[in-house]
Amino acid sequence: MTPDQVPDRPWRVRIDDRHGGPCGAGVLLDGRSVLTCAHVVQQADAHPAAGPAAFLRVRSAVAAPEWRRTARVVEDAWAFENGSRRGDVALLRLDEPVDRAGLTELWKVPISGGRVRVYGFPAFEPYGIGVDAELAGSGGRAGEWGLLNRVHEGRPWIQPGYSGAGVTALDGAFAGQVVGIVVADYVDSDGRAAWMVPVDTMQTYLGRRIAPYVRGVGIEVPSRGDPAADLDDPLQLALTRELARLLTGDWAGVALVATGRRTGPGSSWLVRLTETSRSPGPDGGAPRGTALPFGAVDAAYDARGRTPEEVCGYLAHRFGFDPDRDREPARLAHRLLRRRPPAFVIVDGVDGARDPGRLLRDLLIPLARDARTRGLRLVIGVEGDPPDDLPYQVHLDPTPLPGGAPRPVTEEQAREAVARLAQAEAEALRVERTTARRFLAPPRLPHGRAPRLAVRLAVARATFPHAEIAAIEARAASAVTDVDAYLTEVRGMDAAHEDLTVRLELFRALAEEHFGAADPELGALFTAANRALRTAPVDLAAAARRVPRYVAAVNRRIAEG
Repeated sequence: MTPDQVPDRPWRVRIDDRHGGPCGAGVLLDGRSVLTCAHVVQQADAHPAAGPAAFLRVRSAVAAPEWRRTARVVEDAWAFENGSRRGDVALLRLDEPVDRAGLTELWKVPISGGRVRVYGFPAFEPYGIGVDAELAGSGGRAGEWGLLNRVHEGRPWIQPGYSGAGVTALDGAFAGQVVGIVVADYVDSDGRAAWMVPVDTMQTYLGRRIAPYVRGVGIEVPSRGDPAADLDDPLQLALTRELARLLTGDWAGVALVATGRRTGPGSSWLVRLTETSRSPGPDGGAPRGTALPFGAVDAAYDARGRTPEEVCGYLAHRFGFDPDRDREPARLAHRLLRRRPPAFVIVDGVDGARDPGRLLRDLLIPLARDARTRGLRLVIGVEGDPPDDLPYQVHLDPTPLPGGAPRPVTEEQAREAVARLAQAEAEALRVERTTARRFLAPPRLPHGRAPRLAVRLAVARATFPHAEIAAIEARAASAVTDVDAYLTEVRGMDAAHEDLTVRLELFRALAEEHFGAADPELGALFTAANRALRTAPVDLAAAARRVPRYVAAVNRRIAEG
């Protein structure tokens, strides 16, 4: 019996039909309640439409002594949308209680990564087989499930009989906790994956019925209205589309979003954006291109009226950090920047917080300084002017551009200019990741301006000529010039490094030919130059001094004979 099969986890149960045929798995929440998938109950022919007499059987998997009970669906505790990645949860009530069952905690956690384990009941295996998987984040734009990826090739994998099984975290802050239930397997020609229902989704459907078992905090959405309703405003629609486009790729860094004063206190459009994928419809009920994939955001919080301590406390709790030590801003920033996979955090209403200066100084600015290099995605929403000392990569400012006198620039010309800028900025990001970071003092990557210009272009009046259309085209052309200058400088540094490396190697070979490989004077000079060229981050200025010094010494020694 493995450590994961001992009776200290008595919540593992098997779900059978009334005749004892296995249908799936479940989680025993206490002595009377069992959580499972709605389709498992349907397979057992015990769904609500089957009538009040319909029942199924629940049996223990690891508890000692073993037990068996009949059970029925709790009224209004059934959610099933066949053919979709939504819901599929059910709460059962045992006809007779189980003694000494205890209480099983269900934890709301980020689902972007981490190793998990599930025990299911494939055919002819009455006590279950364990399978390890990797949380893989989003279940898609129109779903409420999280993806589970296979970890070990050639070993058992999730299959019929695992639906309803508790998903237990194996590592990180939530190790040992139940964070969801398996809902379906997925197989294609290239690989195998599966889906789970996270606790956030369960609570959406089962609400107060499972509230006593739920722990942790989720996305702090301030309004339960329709998130897509904000997008009736063309400006909000353009902002949302551009932000969603930016954040669904591999971009990392700080996006500063000017949400505007129209949203008002307690109506955080930016945080509610995380909920658009939960609404009905092919793209979450929102206009196409505006929904962030479910589970993509690890943490989101509306800071309006909140203290820095409350913001830090939420983040520490959400990521499962130590609630006492890790809510201190410096330590919290340290943990968030080193989280793997990198975190995706939204903090809105920053300038409406209680003591926004301290929130910025102690937490958000330290996070922003290292966000890009650490892979963190940090979205900061402000209603007014952006903070002067906050580092950022992209500023989505909806303010119209001053245009002056209209010039004969068409909307199509402006659109082409913005597209060229977006392409140039994408290349600059690639070069920054692959080349610039190798050096000690690279040039500063220009702020991303294409997203803001794309927003303004989407809402500017397309009359001809139009002052803002012309201003957009001019700003895009100017920004392309700045990006080209950045690329030229970085590529120049790379070329200089390559030239110094080749020169050092040529003279090393020349010195070895004349004086052997063990010359003390030349060896020390070579080591210093070689270290300057190869120690990351490369101090190119130091290398440019040390390589010529070694070359001069070799030439001098050859001349001396």
